[in-house]
Amino acid sequence: MTTPSFPFGPVSAVRGRAVVIAGDDIDTDRIIPARFLKCVTFDGLGEQVFADDRAELFGEHPFDRAELQGASVLVVNRNFGCGSSREHAPQALMRWGIRAVVGESFAEIFYGNCLALGIPCFTASHASVLSLQEQLIADPDQELSLSLAKATLEASRGQLWQLELQAGPQQMLASGQWDATSQLLAHDSELARTAASLPYINGF
Repeated sequence: MTTPSFPFGPVSAVRGRAVVIAGDDIDTDRIIPARFLKCVTFDGLGEQVFADDRAELFGEHPFDRAELQGASVLVVNRNFGCGSSREHAPQALMRWGIRAVVGESFAEIFYGNCLALGIPCFTASHASVLSLQEQLIADPDQELSLSLAKATLEASRGQLWQLELQAGPQQMLASGQWDATSQLLAHDSELARTAASLPYINGF
């Protein structure tokens, strides 16, 4: 499995094909089963995402189907990511290749954990998500373009869906403020100056 590049810096758009996972209340234990939480690093979680669901479907799970490999947009239904607050769930999705999620609703902690990785979670109405899922299942080769500024999803066949993205997360993603590591590196001189002025970390 090739490891895709991870999100960094400002995120203004996500482009790519989509994979559909249908069903309400898909919890984090289905996304990444608890036995994988013993890992020392997140490396390798992408290969185990939806491990039990995939095992039950013997290669027919959407994350195993050949035509959906390389997809970067996940389309889900209600209350996706509920259950345990494990950050391993969005880590596993990101390491499989997911860069944006569109759904009817998300568990709050899952939503925040995705934001901390630079993965926008767009919402849409029940009818819109069902319509989108139906079209993507029928035509999985469609290339999608998600705009964070407009909160829209445009398909290569010409359809346009209006989505919602909360103003705070939209601003953090567009500005790059979600990326704590890049923020620290960008302000290295200020951090060094502050550290040098602190008596309890100097002069020992």
